[in-house]
Amino acid sequence: MKKIKLLIVGLLFVVSFMICQTTCFAESKKINVYLFRGEGCPHCEEAIEWFENELSKDEKYSEYYNLVQYEVWYDESNSDLMDSVSKELGTNASGVPFIVIGDMYFSGFSASTTPDQIKVAIENQYEKEDYQDVVAAVKKGQKIKKDSDNNSIIPIVVVSSIAVVVVLGLVFFTKEK
Repeated sequence: MKKIKLLIVGLLFVVSFMICQTTCFAESKKINVYLFRGEGCPHCEEAIEWFENELSKDEKYSEYYNLVQYEVWYDESNSDLMDSVSKELGTNASGVPFIVIGDMYFSGFSASTTPDQIKVAIENQYEKEDYQDVVAAVKKGQKIKKDSDNNSIIPIVVVSSIAVVVVLGLVFFTKEK
């Protein structure tokens, strides 16, 4: 009877770990869209207007992202951040608006073409399992992961835990007979 209780406790541990993995450790599903802008820049104003008056009112996309703005012409620390982010992305942000979505970026804004490209980028980054917030990583002094750096240990831990519980269950049940 004691072995059955241990098995049940083990199974409850594994199940609670798997449930907690999806709820306890889950971050907000929304991704951040960063808009590096200059105060008084007409293209920046056009981008802001599009984000605030059109995209934010789209039911689908409004659930996908948060808009984070950094004014770079009058704020040197924001300008330095934009430079660091652009270097991390392998480009040179020579002007504004500079829009960063995950590990993708856009230089400039044109109402005729850029909105469709931004929508595709938001949706792609939102659906990525290995979404990387490059701006947040740069702010924390971290390097972004390259595809070859991907290390997914959680599935290994879950599978290993299940295997251990199954083996323990088999050992306990075969000894009782």
